[in-house]
Amino acid sequence: MLQTCDPFISRFEPPLVGKVRSGPLAGLSVSVKDGFDIAGHVTGAGSPEWAKSHSPATKTSPVVEALMDAGALVVGKTQMDELAYSLMGVNARYGTPLNPAAPDRVPGGSSSGSAASVTAGSVDIGLGSDTGGSVRLPASFCGIFGWRPTHGSLSSENLVPLAPSYDTPAFFTRDLATMALIGSVFAPLQVSSEPVDLWLPSDLWSLAQEPVADALRAGLPAANYRSGPLLPDGNLSDWLTVFRTHQAYEIWRALGPWILETQPDFGPGIQERFQMASTITKEAFSEAATRRAAIRAYLETVVTPETILVVPTSPGVAPLRSTPQGDLEVFRNAALTMLCVAGHAGLPQLSIPLAIVDGSPVGLSLVGARGMDTHLISIADRFPVRMRNREGSAT
Repeated sequence: MLQTCDPFISRFEPPLVGKVRSGPLAGLSVSVKDGFDIAGHVTGAGSPEWAKSHSPATKTSPVVEALMDAGALVVGKTQMDELAYSLMGVNARYGTPLNPAAPDRVPGGSSSGSAASVTAGSVDIGLGSDTGGSVRLPASFCGIFGWRPTHGSLSSENLVPLAPSYDTPAFFTRDLATMALIGSVFAPLQVSSEPVDLWLPSDLWSLAQEPVADALRAGLPAANYRSGPLLPDGNLSDWLTVFRTHQAYEIWRALGPWILETQPDFGPGIQERFQMASTITKEAFSEAATRRAAIRAYLETVVTPETILVVPTSPGVAPLRSTPQGDLEVFRNAALTMLCVAGHAGLPQLSIPLAIVDGSPVGLSLVGARGMDTHLISIADRFPVRMRNREGSAT
């Protein structure tokens, strides 16, 4: 039985505020993933050894500062997977936050506490980070909105790194209106002057379990959708291999020296991933980087400013909390195959709570061209939302 923990590791009394108390986010409450620095507080990154070996931060993350300067109230820091190297939200060291939308299932990670606190109604906005899907997947599992911004558009300073060329701050909300307010703070208003080209790539849809794909298709609004695969041959397996290799090499460069010195007692899955990361050679990374550059160039060609990929966020609903680690790894790899598309090219992606399957939420994602973040948020208003309230019924 997995231990359930409070999504917060610390609550600030009173909440932290910026220089002014007015702005587009005035009065809205925010929870902050414990990978972001807040001056005067230790950043634990989901690892007791990391927390023990680091002093309180001397500088606050620019993204946290921007939230406060826009009027938001930072009410506390939240749990996360160990050093963010997971997607399920399971932390063997501190416990796993409850998924309020599906209490018998994992919340998703690594931004688990931020997602859970938004889902529970404890805060209006959750700040997380997304490398391979650490905001998008919890958003799908918890039945809330999750926005991964265009890579590089938000500062990653004072954020514990995982794989910097994929890492980005990202956000959770329960409603699209609040997400639009966040967009107004962090992304320039940009829309396409051309008719919107909604593309349902058949190869990405085929990766979703049949009940999930059927439920999401049933929830799509009437529109002229383009079909056909994202790749001419419909085979995305190489993209996952490239992602795993490229990401792992970056991860070991960022965190390997600390791991070798500290020898942390990682939980199941985390230990094996870091061990794998330590074996990636420079030659293997170079090959993956060359392949990634080709993937990015291809995506920039086919995902034009008027194009929006409409895809399942996840292959399935959140796994049960009792799911064995081996089965979680199988699910994780299937999810990464879908989620690495936006990651490879640094594209923005917005997960929308669109369906309920077996009593659990599942999200639909919109993926757009670089810089088209606010366009995605505006287009999302066309899609119906189906969420589970805290009493467990669908709304």
